[in-house]
Amino acid sequence: MAVDRPKSSAMRRQPKQVRSQERVHLILDVAEQLFIDQGYEQTTTRAIAAQAGVAIGSLYQFFPDKEAIVRALAHRYFEQEYRMFVQLHAELAEAEIAVYVDRMLDAFKRFADDHPGYRAVLGQLIDLVTVADASAINEFDQLMLVGMANFIAQRNAALSADRCELIATTVFKAANELLWLAFTREPQERHALLAEIKTMITAYLQTYQL
Repeated sequence: MAVDRPKSSAMRRQPKQVRSQERVHLILDVAEQLFIDQGYEQTTTRAIAAQAGVAIGSLYQFFPDKEAIVRALAHRYFEQEYRMFVQLHAELAEAEIAVYVDRMLDAFKRFADDHPGYRAVLGQLIDLVTVADASAINEFDQLMLVGMANFIAQRNAALSADRCELIATTVFKAANELLWLAFTREPQERHALLAEIKTMITAYLQTYQL
């Protein structure tokens, strides 16, 4: 569900010392909860710093503004999703394609359900990015695309590398957009929509005899 980060409003620097890393994680954890409880517009950097128990100057050492915090939170989600993908992708290497699709989509849905800030943070990120930003692929999406393209190539050696990449991109983009749509629906409709997404992607991949 990732959107690339433009050059502006990024972190000023990456923490290198353990203490600084812990401070950044604390700031992000506090900001995430405040965005959930109060909303993005109502949350200020001063409130985040105060709740985290750090000086506002310490916060600004890493984050130039609130938008940079949102982008850092989103980046953290994307990294966690990628790690989940790698583990599950390996487990399902030999699975039937319908099982692969079912387990993968369920995992991404469960990730969103298990992280209450996921929709709040990514929803705000979508509002912040430009059309050009939204069409870009971030580093973790790119890694997942490579993994999926390799998976497709292993399933059907007759497919060219370019075709495998195209199929992977089609599935990935369709799944991202449709899962986000499902996340915005009420539970019953979300469940029904997820079933339709699985049917569509499974049928598409089966046309390539995977």
